[in-house]
Amino acid sequence: MADFVLVAGAWLGSWAWDEVVPPLRAAGHNAYPLTLSGLAERRGVAAGQQTHVQDIVDEIERRDLRDVVLVGHSYSGIPVGQAAERIGDRLTRVVFVDSEVPVDGGSFASGWWQGQAAFEALIADNGGYWPPLGAADLDGQGLTDEQATRLIDGSTPHPGATLSEPAVLTRPLGELPSTYTKCLLDGPEPNDTVAKLLTSDQWRLVTMSTGHWPMISQPTELAQILLAEAA
Repeated sequence: MADFVLVAGAWLGSWAWDEVVPPLRAAGHNAYPLTLSGLAERRGVAAGQQTHVQDIVDEIERRDLRDVVLVGHSYSGIPVGQAAERIGDRLTRVVFVDSEVPVDGGSFASGWWQGQAAFEALIADNGGYWPPLGAADLDGQGLTDEQATRLIDGSTPHPGATLSEPAVLTRPLGELPSTYTKCLLDGPEPNDTVAKLLTSDQWRLVTMSTGHWPMISQPTELAQILLAEAA
């Protein structure tokens, strides 16, 4: 029996996993969706990058979880990858779902496709937060109109400090037993950092024919992938 800890990406809370949790529990596993500080029902709580790492570690230690399959989606791959190092032998596997991964000394902002300065200017222009996406941003991501509306309505502004503060790694990420799930509608190939990690014997690649939010667009299929990682 695995203990799944599920962490959604920017703007989202534990609610994003509502349709993934039931099949995991029906298969006999525990599943704990987590809302990070400053988001969803925890909106207004001050948060930086290391706050989010500690949120994850605290959840695992507070519940005394073992055989942990730690799942990080999108932005949350960065704190999840750091937390995975810190929970020691509690960890069974990390599953990165179409996510960023931590780079020691790097941040989400430092990897932004338009450059760090452009991203930090966006945050500054929005009162220190990353504003949620609109409907046009979700086109081509495999979401029905109903799913897109649910995603938009459930999103909250994301605390900017979590995106600009650097990650801290104490060992090479490639040493962690990991699965990277690439959602093909969001781009056919993992980024260069992930591609290099996938050369490790500890890492493997899985693909999904959907967009960047598979817990919304294909929750049953995503649950089956997660269950396979706990086998």
